[in-house]
Amino acid sequence: MSCNNDNYEEIEQTLNTYIQGRVIEKGAVIACAASDYSTGNILTFYYPEAGASNIRLYQTATSNIDSDEYSNYNQVFIQNEPFFNGYLGKYELIDENEKWIIVTFELDNEVKISNPIRSKQVTKPTVWNNAVTIDKTSFGMPIFNWEDNPVGDNAIYFQVVSDRNNSLLSGTYTYENQFQYYKTDNLVLNVTTQTPPDLFPKEEYNFTLMDVSSDNWVNWVVQKPFEVQ
Repeated sequence: MSCNNDNYEEIEQTLNTYIQGRVIEKGAVIACAASDYSTGNILTFYYPEAGASNIRLYQTATSNIDSDEYSNYNQVFIQNEPFFNGYLGKYELIDENEKWIIVTFELDNEVKISNPIRSKQVTKPTVWNNAVTIDKTSFGMPIFNWEDNPVGDNAIYFQVVSDRNNSLLSGTYTYENQFQYYKTDNLVLNVTTQTPPDLFPKEEYNFTLMDVSSDNWVNWVVQKPFEVQ
Protein backbone atom coordinates (compact mmCIF):
# COMPACT_ATOMS: atom_id res chain seq x y z
CA MET A 1 0.00 0.00 0.00
CA SER A 2 1.53 3.30 -1.09
CA CYS A 3 0.74 6.84 0.01
CA ASN A 4 3.13 8.39 -2.47
CA ASN A 5 2.47 10.17 -5.73
CA ASP A 6 3.98 8.49 -8.76
CA ASN A 7 6.09 11.30 -10.26
CA TYR A 8 3.41 12.49 -12.66
CA GLU A 9 4.31 15.65 -14.55
CA GLU A 10 3.24 18.73 -12.64
CA ILE A 11 0.87 20.35 -15.09
CA GLU A 12 -1.77 22.32 -13.23
CA GLN A 13 -5.27 21.32 -14.21
CA THR A 14 -8.74 21.34 -12.77
CA LEU A 15 -10.32 18.17 -11.50
CA ASN A 16 -12.84 18.41 -14.32
CA THR A 17 -10.04 18.43 -16.92
CA TYR A 18 -8.27 15.50 -15.24
CA ILE A 19 -11.29 13.21 -15.39
CA GLN A 20 -12.36 13.99 -18.94
CA GLY A 21 -12.73 10.72 -20.82
CA ARG A 22 -11.99 8.68 -17.71
CA VAL A 23 -14.16 6.22 -15.83
CA ILE A 24 -14.79 7.74 -12.40
CA GLU A 25 -16.37 6.66 -9.12
CA LYS A 26 -17.62 9.40 -6.85
CA GLY A 27 -17.48 9.01 -3.09
CA ALA A 28 -14.99 6.15 -3.46
CA VAL A 29 -12.13 7.68 -1.43
CA ILE A 30 -12.58 7.83 2.34
CA ALA A 31 -11.25 11.24 3.39
CA CYS A 32 -11.76 14.01 5.95
CA ALA A 33 -9.89 17.06 7.22
CA ALA A 34 -9.09 18.74 10.54
CA SER A 35 -7.20 21.80 11.73
CA ASP A 36 -3.89 21.21 13.46
CA TYR A 37 -4.03 22.05 17.18
CA SER A 38 -0.78 24.05 17.17
CA THR A 39 -0.52 25.64 13.71
CA GLY A 40 -4.13 25.81 12.52
CA ASN A 41 -3.05 24.28 9.21
CA ILE A 42 -5.50 22.03 7.35
CA LEU A 43 -4.73 18.33 7.77
CA THR A 44 -6.43 16.16 5.15
CA PHE A 45 -6.54 12.45 5.96
CA TYR A 46 -7.43 9.70 3.49
CA TYR A 47 -7.49 5.92 3.20
CA PRO A 48 -5.50 4.66 0.18
CA GLU A 49 -6.82 1.29 -0.89
CA ALA A 50 -4.28 -1.39 -1.76
CA GLY A 51 -2.97 -0.73 -5.26
CA ALA A 52 -3.98 2.95 -5.32
CA SER A 53 -1.71 5.16 -7.45
CA ASN A 54 -1.42 8.77 -8.61
CA ILE A 55 -2.92 10.11 -5.39
CA ARG A 56 -3.91 13.75 -5.85
CA LEU A 57 -5.18 16.66 -3.77
CA TYR A 58 -7.54 19.26 -5.22
CA GLN A 59 -8.85 22.45 -3.62
CA THR A 60 -11.09 25.40 -4.39
CA ALA A 61 -10.06 29.02 -3.91
CA THR A 62 -12.79 29.71 -1.34
CA SER A 63 -15.69 27.93 0.34
CA ASN A 64 -18.33 30.14 -1.32
CA ILE A 65 -18.72 28.08 -4.48
CA ASP A 66 -20.52 25.03 -5.80
CA SER A 67 -18.65 22.15 -4.16
CA ASP A 68 -20.00 19.63 -6.69
CA GLU A 69 -18.64 21.52 -9.72
CA TYR A 70 -15.28 19.88 -10.46
CA SER A 71 -14.08 22.76 -12.63
CA ASN A 72 -13.75 24.77 -9.37
CA TYR A 73 -11.03 22.46 -8.06
CA ASN A 74 -7.36 22.96 -8.89
CA GLN A 75 -4.64 20.41 -8.17
CA VAL A 76 -2.29 21.15 -5.26
CA PHE A 77 1.30 19.99 -5.72
CA ILE A 78 2.41 19.11 -2.21
CA GLN A 79 3.86 15.86 -0.91
CA ASN A 80 1.61 13.56 1.05
CA GLU A 81 2.81 11.94 4.25
CA PRO A 82 2.20 8.53 5.87
CA PHE A 83 -0.22 8.51 8.80
CA PHE A 84 -0.37 5.55 11.18
CA ASN A 85 2.80 4.35 9.45
CA GLY A 86 1.24 4.52 6.01
CA TYR A 87 -2.07 2.77 6.66
CA LEU A 88 -3.60 6.18 6.04
CA GLY A 89 -2.19 9.20 4.24
CA LYS A 90 -2.11 12.88 5.13
CA TYR A 91 -1.72 16.22 3.36
CA GLU A 92 -1.00 19.47 5.22
CA LEU A 93 -2.20 22.73 3.71
CA ILE A 94 -0.95 26.08 4.98
CA ASP A 95 -3.75 28.44 4.05
CA GLU A 96 -5.91 30.96 5.87
CA ASN A 97 -8.84 30.63 3.48
CA GLU A 98 -11.57 28.13 4.14
CA LYS A 99 -12.22 25.98 1.08
CA TRP A 100 -13.45 22.70 -0.35
CA ILE A 101 -11.02 19.82 -0.74
CA ILE A 102 -11.11 16.56 -2.71
CA VAL A 103 -8.70 13.61 -2.72
CA THR A 104 -8.45 11.29 -5.73
CA PHE A 105 -6.48 8.22 -6.70
CA GLU A 106 -6.42 5.74 -9.56
CA LEU A 107 -7.35 2.10 -9.07
CA ASP A 108 -8.52 -0.60 -11.47
CA ASN A 109 -8.40 1.82 -14.43
CA GLU A 110 -10.78 4.22 -12.70
CA VAL A 111 -10.38 7.58 -11.00
CA LYS A 112 -11.71 7.31 -7.46
CA ILE A 113 -12.96 10.61 -6.03
CA SER A 114 -13.71 11.54 -2.42
CA ASN A 115 -16.77 13.47 -1.36
CA PRO A 116 -16.03 17.19 -1.00
CA ILE A 117 -14.50 18.21 2.33
CA ARG A 118 -15.40 21.63 3.76
CA SER A 119 -12.50 23.11 5.71
CA LYS A 120 -13.51 25.10 8.80
CA GLN A 121 -10.16 25.95 10.33
CA VAL A 122 -11.34 29.53 10.99
CA THR A 123 -15.05 29.21 11.82
CA LYS A 124 -14.94 25.84 13.62
CA PRO A 125 -11.37 24.76 14.42
CA THR A 126 -10.92 21.16 15.47
CA VAL A 127 -10.90 20.52 19.22
CA TRP A 128 -8.05 18.21 20.30
CA ASN A 129 -8.38 16.46 23.68
CA ASN A 130 -8.21 13.14 25.54
CA ALA A 131 -11.88 12.98 26.61
CA VAL A 132 -12.56 9.25 26.37
CA THR A 133 -13.43 6.74 29.11
CA ILE A 134 -11.83 3.31 28.77
CA ASP A 135 -13.47 0.35 30.48
CA LYS A 136 -10.85 -2.39 30.88
CA THR A 137 -12.92 -4.97 32.74
CA SER A 138 -13.26 -7.26 29.70
CA PHE A 139 -9.91 -9.01 29.30
CA GLY A 140 -8.15 -7.78 26.17
CA MET A 141 -11.33 -6.11 24.91
CA PRO A 142 -11.48 -2.53 26.26
CA ILE A 143 -14.64 -0.50 25.73
CA PHE A 144 -14.20 3.12 24.65
CA ASN A 145 -16.92 5.67 25.45
CA TRP A 146 -16.96 9.38 24.64
CA GLU A 147 -19.42 12.25 24.76
CA ASP A 148 -22.01 12.07 22.01
CA ASN A 149 -21.97 14.95 19.49
CA PRO A 150 -20.07 17.25 21.88
CA VAL A 151 -19.86 20.34 19.65
CA GLY A 152 -22.75 19.60 17.29
CA ASP A 153 -22.80 18.66 13.60
CA ASN A 154 -21.69 15.04 14.07
CA ALA A 155 -22.41 12.54 11.29
CA ILE A 156 -20.11 9.61 12.12
CA TYR A 157 -17.24 8.61 14.42
CA PHE A 158 -13.92 7.13 13.25
CA GLN A 159 -11.88 5.12 15.75
CA VAL A 160 -8.31 3.85 15.51
CA VAL A 161 -6.54 1.53 17.93
CA SER A 162 -2.79 1.55 17.33
CA ASP A 163 0.26 0.03 18.99
CA ARG A 164 3.13 1.78 20.74
CA ASN A 165 4.84 2.31 17.36
CA ASN A 166 1.70 4.00 15.99
CA SER A 167 0.89 1.14 13.61
CA LEU A 168 -2.85 0.80 13.06
CA LEU A 169 -4.42 -2.33 14.54
CA SER A 170 -8.05 -1.49 13.78
CA GLY A 171 -9.83 1.31 11.95
CA THR A 172 -13.60 1.46 12.37
CA TYR A 173 -16.60 3.76 12.00
CA THR A 174 -19.70 3.91 14.21
CA TYR A 175 -22.75 6.10 14.60
CA GLU A 176 -22.75 5.34 18.32
CA ASN A 177 -20.42 6.99 20.82
CA GLN A 178 -18.94 3.63 21.83
CA PHE A 179 -16.55 1.06 20.41
CA GLN A 180 -15.25 -2.20 21.88
CA TYR A 181 -12.04 -3.80 20.66
CA TYR A 182 -12.64 -5.91 18.70
CA LYS A 183 -16.40 -6.28 18.28
CA THR A 184 -18.12 -5.42 15.03
CA ASP A 185 -21.71 -5.31 16.23
CA ASN A 186 -22.19 -1.56 15.85
CA LEU A 187 -19.81 -0.83 12.97
CA VAL A 188 -21.10 0.98 9.90
CA LEU A 189 -17.76 0.97 8.04
CA ASN A 190 -14.53 -0.90 8.59
CA VAL A 191 -11.11 -0.19 7.04
CA THR A 192 -9.39 -2.94 9.04
CA THR A 193 -7.99 -5.24 6.37
CA GLN A 194 -6.75 -8.08 8.58
CA THR A 195 -7.96 -9.67 11.80
CA PRO A 196 -6.70 -7.37 14.58
CA PRO A 197 -4.22 -8.92 17.02
CA ASP A 198 -4.98 -9.58 20.65
CA LEU A 199 -4.12 -6.84 23.11
CA PHE A 200 -1.72 -7.91 25.84
CA PRO A 201 -1.36 -6.68 29.43
CA LYS A 202 1.41 -4.17 30.16
CA GLU A 203 1.74 -3.31 26.48
CA GLU A 204 1.22 0.31 25.46
CA TYR A 205 -1.52 1.15 22.98
CA ASN A 206 -3.18 4.32 21.68
CA PHE A 207 -6.77 5.25 20.97
CA THR A 208 -7.65 7.93 18.42
CA LEU A 209 -11.15 9.20 17.71
CA MET A 210 -12.37 11.60 15.02
CA ASP A 211 -15.82 13.16 15.26
CA VAL A 212 -16.69 13.82 11.61
CA SER A 213 -19.42 16.10 10.24
CA SER A 214 -21.62 15.48 7.21
CA ASP A 215 -19.31 17.68 5.10
CA ASN A 216 -16.29 15.64 6.27
CA TRP A 217 -14.81 18.18 8.68
CA VAL A 218 -13.38 16.75 11.90
CA ASN A 219 -14.95 18.54 14.85
CA TRP A 220 -13.09 16.64 17.57
CA VAL A 221 -9.90 14.60 17.74
CA VAL A 222 -9.40 12.46 20.85
CA GLN A 223 -6.01 10.87 21.52
CA LYS A 224 -5.27 8.78 24.59
CA PRO A 225 -2.68 6.11 25.45
CA PHE A 226 -3.80 3.06 27.41
CA GLU A 227 -2.88 -0.40 28.67
CA VAL A 228 -5.21 -3.37 29.04
CA GLN A 229 -5.65 -5.57 32.08
